[in-house]
Amino acid sequence: MSGVIQAYPVEKEYEKNPDISREDIKKLREWLKTQPHLPGEYITDFDLVLIFFCCERSAEVSKQVLDLHYTLRTLFTSLFKDREVNKTVIKTAEMTLLAPLPMPTVNGYRAVYCRLLDGDPKRFVIANIIRVFMMIFDLWQYEEGSWPGFVLMIDMDLTTIGHISRLDVMTVRQILYFLQECMLVKLKEVHFLNAPSFMDKVMMILRPFMKKALLDMIKIHEVGADTLYQYVPKKSLPKESGGEYQDRLTLRDEIIRRLTANKDFFKDENRRRVNESLRPGGKVKTVEDLFGIQGSFKRLDID
Repeated sequence: MSGVIQAYPVEKEYEKNPDISREDIKKLREWLKTQPHLPGEYITDFDLVLIFFCCERSAEVSKQVLDLHYTLRTLFTSLFKDREVNKTVIKTAEMTLLAPLPMPTVNGYRAVYCRLLDGDPKRFVIANIIRVFMMIFDLWQYEEGSWPGFVLMIDMDLTTIGHISRLDVMTVRQILYFLQECMLVKLKEVHFLNAPSFMDKVMMILRPFMKKALLDMIKIHEVGADTLYQYVPKKSLPKESGGEYQDRLTLRDEIIRRLTANKDFFKDENRRRVNESLRPGGKVKTVEDLFGIQGSFKRLDID
């Protein structure tokens, strides 16, 4: 897992997805050239294939998702601005486990397993955790390309009511908006493991920012339940969770080495931001504008 990653070849994407043609991507590229505010010179054909795939090959939805994807990476500064593998990133990665699992789920999707490793609520900063999660995710997707589906697993084993009280609502709102509207995956399942007695309070915070389609994807597994294994093979989990994968600390350390080895990836990715002063029509987008027009278009795999 550690080491400098290599980009997934775009030619293999065409082989995986024969219903996406080079002509489709060429047309999307031509449209991109008419959008001076977007970082077109840094957006690769691989990126365009990912977008086209996630939008079920709809050219119009792809254009909207592409614009919003890079707009949000620009506007959501606490999550995406000036990303680098610094002391805060390393410290956050030491206190959490944000681990892509090695094998597909029962339905053939790719899954990521997330949990706290340090249970002290005073050290819990949700914006830092999501920032690091997205850095790990970007490396993973860059290396593996498109997936038929994506599964998010959140193990709440060490989560206390103290952590919930420290949740920053704006950060929660931003990441849920990004996830539902323009994250370049086909989200299929969200699993909460070892759900605590106050899970209803967690959902009370999340529910206002979630569409019905996302709510319907959520599976809540109580402490000691084996219901997860209907969806995710037990052997794919870390050893402490009864699986056959690496133990948590070994896995954590590999992920940190992976981040450290790929500092240049984030220097390059930081160029993929929107210049609002060049947006056609002169209408500058702000966070307030976006949240004021939630649901202005639909992601085909979400709605």
